[in-house]
Amino acid sequence: MTSAGVGGHATPKAYLDDQFTYSRTVDGGGTRGMRVIDSACVGNRVWYAAAEIVEDGEPQYVIALVCLVRWNPKARDRYVFAYKEMEESMGPCEAGCPARILRLLSPTANEHALDWRRRCLVRLRLHARKIEDGMRLRFPRPMAFGDGHSGTDFIVVKKGESVTFRSDVGRSRYRITGFRDLAWVVVPETRVHRTVFTTSPLSANAA
Repeated sequence: MTSAGVGGHATPKAYLDDQFTYSRTVDGGGTRGMRVIDSACVGNRVWYAAAEIVEDGEPQYVIALVCLVRWNPKARDRYVFAYKEMEESMGPCEAGCPARILRLLSPTANEHALDWRRRCLVRLRLHARKIEDGMRLRFPRPMAFGDGHSGTDFIVVKKGESVTFRSDVGRSRYRITGFRDLAWVVVPETRVHRTVFTTSPLSANAA
């Protein structure tokens, strides 16, 4: 849609929050609708929301909504925004939902929704791992690069929010896209302690 189609909303999040908050009259009387309780548009690429189902003005339960987002406010053809909507029971591939939204969802027995929630929790745990400069990480499979290097062990080089990796056998620096989603482990540093010899009382007397 064009900027006019976005209806004056400045961001994809604002538009989708409004789009999925509504109430409609159903056949036979009464109303049914939805209300977005909380949402996040991660990287302006994926919108995640906790949406409350409302019937006749009464809250019923809360589900997760997921929208793939394409947002380009400088598009030459003026089509700045597009989205594809899903809900958790469809088992979306995208599983980067923030924890605060997951906590708002109602219990469910739907296997696709449960699988999606599990994948989100696994990703949250992976992303919660602490990264420090100088750490040695071991990846589950060899990482190959354009300079011909391939290996599983790399040293973290962290400067502020920037994270790159150094080979454990050289000085080359590498970027590993999506490394937080991979099942790496920290290789403990082996420390060699200096041996201290002390003089025994017998030796001192003998001298």
